Amino acid sequence: MSAFRLFPEPQWRSAKSGTRMRRPDLHHFRVKSIATAPLACLGAALWLAGCAAPVEVKLDRSTPAQWTQPAPPVTPGAAPVDMRAWWKPWGDARLDALVDEALAHNLDVAQAVTRLRRQRLLSATAASAYRPVVTASVRTLQDIAAIDSFFQASIDMVWDLGLFGASESGARAARADLLDAGARLQAARVALVADVVHRYLDIRLAQRQRALLADLARLDARAQQLAEVRREQRLGSQDELRQLQAQAQTSAAAAAQLTEAQARAAHGLALLLGRDRPDPAWLQDDAAATLPELDGLALGDLPAQLLRSRPDIRLAEAQVEQRAAEAGLARAALYPRFQLAGSLLYSYNLTQNYRARSNDLPLLGPLIDVPLFDWGRRRAQADAGEEALQGAILAYRQSILEGLAEVEGSLAALMAQRAREQALAGAQDQLRQRGAAQAVRQRLGLGSDWSALSDQRALLRAQGEVATARAARALAYVSLYKALGGAPLAPELAAPTTGGAS
Repeated sequence: MSAFRLFPEPQWRSAKSGTRMRRPDLHHFRVKSIATAPLACLGAALWLAGCAAPVEVKLDRSTPAQWTQPAPPVTPGAAPVDMRAWWKPWGDARLDALVDEALAHNLDVAQAVTRLRRQRLLSATAASAYRPVVTASVRTLQDIAAIDSFFQASIDMVWDLGLFGASESGARAARADLLDAGARLQAARVALVADVVHRYLDIRLAQRQRALLADLARLDARAQQLAEVRREQRLGSQDELRQLQAQAQTSAAAAAQLTEAQARAAHGLALLLGRDRPDPAWLQDDAAATLPELDGLALGDLPAQLLRSRPDIRLAEAQVEQRAAEAGLARAALYPRFQLAGSLLYSYNLTQNYRARSNDLPLLGPLIDVPLFDWGRRRAQADAGEEALQGAILAYRQSILEGLAEVEGSLAALMAQRAREQALAGAQDQLRQRGAAQAVRQRLGLGSDWSALSDQRALLRAQGEVATARAARALAYVSLYKALGGAPLAPELAAPTTGGAS
């Protein structure tokens, strides 16, 4: 790198004799006149800089016209699901309140908000690097002969013109950072809503399963009583009683496992809400616990363009803009760097051995940084920036394909869980009809409590499987809208923060 200044040659005259001196001496001479600096080279640089175009980026945003996996059929008269409030059609006021509380008090979201605010403050000063910078300084110096001491004060100005796309690339980098911060905030909100609903569903499923296991425990206790009677009356065996006891212990073990899952979900939900402990109701039994019904929701209208709202795609776009800005700065570094520099230096003799009491020296002219000796390094950085930009463009397309695959998988899971729930519900209806027929036989004296125990147990097991399938279907629904980027838009993102990629 080679740098030189284009300053005029000042005219120096003695403060006492007025004769012309051969070399400048700031401590003894005052500048009488300064010739006008030649700015022809600066004008040529400005003209060349106007020819420097910003880095253009073409992103492949194409998506299929329709999904490969079929969407669930739309129930006639069902209201469409809002992407920003996809959980509200369930009509669960407690869940709505939990989501609102989490959005207001979650610490991860709060950190993302502060990150966005910080980036907005920094982006507001992004152009300051290419504005005049004025500094002032004072100091004391001694001449080389150690005779006089001087008090010096100076005002210096440097103005980086940001030619050849440097200023535009700096502003682009600031916009990319702002887009990245906004996308990270929305990503935190999307993940938060999905996690809150997930934990809530885990708690409700655990409560429902524990209620069914409580009914099963009472049924097992009744079965053991009847088995004891049968053994005493020589109608049953001790092995039959032991088998029922082992069955009851298995049910108790399953209940303990559900208790653990419920506690984990409750503490996880408390963490998401910014609480230090869960609500006691989340850890208790709830015989009336129900799971959401999805058959009344209109899920058919899901255009693939919804993928553009995914935060990870917005993050990938921000990375493209950042790499484009870096490539623009590296490209601008291949050209000479022009700065306007000015200085006003005032010197005052503080000692008694003075030959001149005070002097001042103004300077003004361009400062040119020409890449001569490090051209290879700058060329390599520019080429590396282009490669990084191409990699970011490929990563953007990869994020779209990953989003497509995730949505397709969620649609497949939603349809599969729907079919599973319907099949298990059909089996449950058959067992319920069989239990009703068994009850009629008991009233007619054609059956006993003992003969009905197996059917009642099978019905409870079927109800548990239906509850599990319904929860799995609800979780597939959560995954679908998480894959689509569904969540309320942050108030801080009301203003658009999109970049310049096209």
